[in-house]
Amino acid sequence: MELRPATEADTGAIRRVALRAWRATYDDLLDEETIEETVDDWYADETLASAFDSPGTAFVVATEDEDVVGFCHGVCQDDEGYVLRLYVDPDHQGRGIGTALHERLRDDLLDFNMRRMKAMVLAGNEAGNAFYEGLDFEKTDEGEVELGGERYAENVYTLSFTGEEA
Repeated sequence: MELRPATEADTGAIRRVALRAWRATYDDLLDEETIEETVDDWYADETLASAFDSPGTAFVVATEDEDVVGFCHGVCQDDEGYVLRLYVDPDHQGRGIGTALHERLRDDLLDFNMRRMKAMVLAGNEAGNAFYEGLDFEKTDEGEVELGGERYAENVYTLSFTGEEA
């Protein structure tokens, strides 16, 4: 597996991984139309292109044999980093790719003087919640997100850094 910065040439593969991951993760929670509309909106070519070039942003893909099998996207504002997206293709999950993506994203955002990292996960996403808890994130808040005209509970996780990491 190789980790590298995402490029505009990766947009189709990123959308494919996102759609497969959303279907596998949210099949019992969201209908197919909501999944497709959300992925089309959040991972549109223009949206991804601007994310690749935004200051304080890190966007990394994981590849195997040059195929994108996972990605992560984060941003640092002031001293707070945010994991905006982190997905691994369902056929490649459970092999440490998500952890490697998180570590790379963390390191990239630490370069922007991040002191805290936050991640938001739908409350109904048991695997996602367990993933962040396994990385020593602490649940620090709850919120809501609107998807397909419906409101869903989400958990907010925070990981604080000591001077050693930063």
